Formats: sequence, C-alpha cells, structure tokens
Amino acid sequence: MRPTTILFDFGGVLVDWDREYLFRKLIPDATERAYFLTEICDMRFNERFDLGEPHQAIVDDHARRFPAYDALIRAYYARWDEMIGGGLADGIALVESLHAAGHTLYGLSNWSAEFFGRTRVKFPVFERFRHIVLSGEVHLVKPDPAIFHHLFAAIDRKPEELVFLDDNPANVAAARALGIETIHWVGAADAIPRLKALGFSF
Repeated sequence: MRPTTILFDFGGVLVDWDREYLFRKLIPDATERAYFLTEICDMRFNERFDLGEPHQAIVDDHARRFPAYDALIRAYYARWDEMIGGGLADGIALVESLHAAGHTLYGLSNWSAEFFGRTRVKFPVFERFRHIVLSGEVHLVKPDPAIFHHLFAAIDRKPEELVFLDDNPANVAAARALGIETIHWVGAADAIPRLKALGFSF
C-alpha cells in the first residue's frame, strides 16, 4: 500500500530554529555558551517546554537550581522568539507545491503551544495543514511512539497511509518502526524525487 497522506515536522524543515541565534548575543564566548547550552539549559530543559509544562514554573524552578544563571535562564523564555532564524525556503516551497496539487498535509512537531502560537502568525505556510499535533498540547514528544498513536487517532489515519518528513534521525526511526513511510529530511532536492516515487504528483 502506498501512502496517501503527507506528514511534516516543522523545526529544521519549515522553520530555522537554533538556540545559538539568541545566545550568541547573550554569551559571546563560545566555550561559555556551549557550557550553558549543554550543562545548564540543555535539550532536556527545552523538552519541558515542548511537553507543555507551565512555562513560568519551568523558568522559576530552573533559576532556583542555577541562581548564578538566573538572567540567562529567564531570557531563554522571554526572548525565545530570537531563536527563530526565519523560514526555510525549500521546505516552505515544497509544502506550497503539495498543497496546490491537492495533497492532504498534516503536521507533527515537538513545540510548546505558546511558542508555536507566537511563531505561527509569522508564517502563512502553517495554514496549509489540515491538522497539527503539537507536543505541547498533547504532553507527549517525539520520538515517543505514544505521540504517533495520538496522531493516528486524531487524524483517523493508519501508519501505512502516511509518509513522514523529519530532520531528526531518532524521530524518523521511531516512525518507521511503527510502519510509517519515512523521509529523513536533508532538503527538498532529496525529498521531491522520493515523494514522486511514492506516487505523489505535484
């Protein structure tokens, strides 16, 4: 059975998100910045936002644990928008082409509902998706299989009906293990022929 429905990740595919964009401004020294982003506000800290925990509570809790970094921890939340570098042109163009050709598109992203809401209004491409499952709304994150099962129920699709594009190898592997056709996103030039080989015309 060929997939009939296309599922997109967002960060790294449609939107350029990188914590360095903000913290290069706040911590000019590369060694100090790397320490902060790997030992103080690492990706496990970021995942708490993605899981939908109350944002102010996350910040207050972390600032109590690392009082010497209070201002930087609070900036992580208050200035989160500065981690967005802009839209990724080739991913956005692919979504627009697929939408114009009449294909059904869904989104599945590890993203805080609050942060996504602030970003969504800046990028019309998100209006091309019939439904979006955000980790921050369902309190589950990729690559946990549970978020994929939530998606199947939410959009009434079976795994074999989907093709999933994501830039994170762990997320791709989790989706593939559930029977979803996958494309590890490295750019539209690679994804387009693979989608066409699966029968999607655009």
